[in-house]
Amino acid sequence: MNRRSGHTDWCGKDHRCGLGEHRSEEIVVNVAGRSRAVLVRVRTAAGREHAEVRVRVALAPSELAARRQLVGLLGDLRQAVTRAAVTARPRPRRAG
Repeated sequence: MNRRSGHTDWCGKDHRCGLGEHRSEEIVVNVAGRSRAVLVRVRTAAGREHAEVRVRVALAPSELAARRQLVGLLGDLRQAVTRAAVTARPRPRRAG
C-alpha cells in the first residue's frame, strides 16, 4: 500500500474506490458475439481481498440446448472457484 495516497499498487485510484474499498481496473476477456468475462480485484475496508467476476455467455435459442450450456457453465464455474479457493487456503505448517 502506498502510504502517501492510501491506495494499493494495483488500485484504479479513481471513482472505483469508495467506502474504504480499493478496486482495480477491470480485466476483460471478450469473445466477440459469444461471451464476456470481467474481473476486478477488491480490497474491502476490513482489509479482506477478493475477486469479483461477471460472466455473460450467449445462450442457444433452443431451451434444451440453453439448459445444457448452463449446466456446463455452472460445473466449470464451480471447478474454477473451488480451485482458486483451495489455492488461497493456507497450508498447515509441518512440525519440525
